[in-house]
Amino acid sequence: MEPAPESDAPALLGPERVAALAADLPAWTVVDGRLLRRELRFDDFAGALAFVNAVGAEAEARNHHPDLQLGWGRVQVEFTTHDAGGLTEADVTLASRVDALLDASS
Repeated sequence: MEPAPESDAPALLGPERVAALAADLPAWTVVDGRLLRRELRFDDFAGALAFVNAVGAEAEARNHHPDLQLGWGRVQVEFTTHDAGGLTEADVTLASRVDALLDASS
C-alpha cells in the first residue's frame, strides 16, 4: 500500500488558537471556527475604496487574499484559507495587517 500523498495545504489552527483569536483580534468575529470577519465604516465611498486598494496590495504582497465587499462607506473583510478548509496563521497575520492599515489611515 502506498502512503497518502502529502498535502501542500497550510495547517489549520487548533481549537485553542481559534478561541484565542477573540483576545488577539477583538475587532474581528470568528464565524463557525473557520472564518475571520470584520466590517469597517468610512466617511464616504472614496475612503472605503482606498482602504480596499491598500488591503489588496498587502494581500498581493503576501499571496493570501481575503474576500472583500465594498459599499458606500463600508468594507467587509473575510479571511479563511480555502485550500486548508479553515483558519490558518496566514489569516491571523493578514487580519492583523488589516488592523494596522486601518490605524495608519486614521
